[in-house]
Amino acid sequence: MKLSDDFDARRLRPRRYRNWRLRLAAVLGALLAALGVLLTMAGAATLLGRPPALGTLNDSPGAAIVLLTAGLALLWLGIGVWRLCRRRLRRPSDLSLAPHLMKKRN
Repeated sequence: MKLSDDFDARRLRPRRYRNWRLRLAAVLGALLAALGVLLTMAGAATLLGRPPALGTLNDSPGAAIVLLTAGLALLWLGIGVWRLCRRRLRRPSDLSLAPHLMKKRN
């Protein structure tokens, strides 16, 4: 089959979209995780008897427990957002074969 001169294979592939939103969300997720680590460390330091890291914000053990749980929640949320965005960024967006057409591997 003869290909004409005006054939362009790039038209067959879907146009790549700009993924700056996912990159920004991944950065925000990493920042949330870092803030969660810092809050967790501040709450744990107060519970272990060290001087309060945040001044009068966590003087009592109750406030330190609240900081510790809030820090762990932020850490968990930040890691979840970061992993979700990284997974979507790494998803292939090119042409792919149907699974039944691929080579069988035993």
